[in-house]
Amino acid sequence: MTGTAAIENHAHGKQVLQDIAPLSRSLRRAIPEVYAGFSELHKAALAPGALDTKTKELIALAIAVSEECDGCIASHARGAARAGATRQEVAEAIGVTILMAGGPGTVFGPRAYAAFEDFVED
Repeated sequence: MTGTAAIENHAHGKQVLQDIAPLSRSLRRAIPEVYAGFSELHKAALAPGALDTKTKELIALAIAVSEECDGCIASHARGAARAGATRQEVAEAIGVTILMAGGPGTVFGPRAYAAFEDFVED
């Protein structure tokens, strides 16, 4: 599959999280303490403080793009949508990621934007 067909068939947002869920559940059963620790870290890192949760989710989404992690992109696109981020805020955060990550940002940035659109409510 090449070109537009490959892009159209690439999973974003909700589908990525659905695909990962059964795999995560299986591993979580094998190492519950690790997952519990990560969950606590996740909650603490994204809790509002000097930066609000929306800003932290935008930062996490930008890092997910630079790390080229589709599961992370989907998770933080959902988090940004839940925290009230707008399409323009997400687009600008992705723009900074493209500045810092270069070419890979132009590949994973659109995936992040598509994932966000999968979760944002109009």
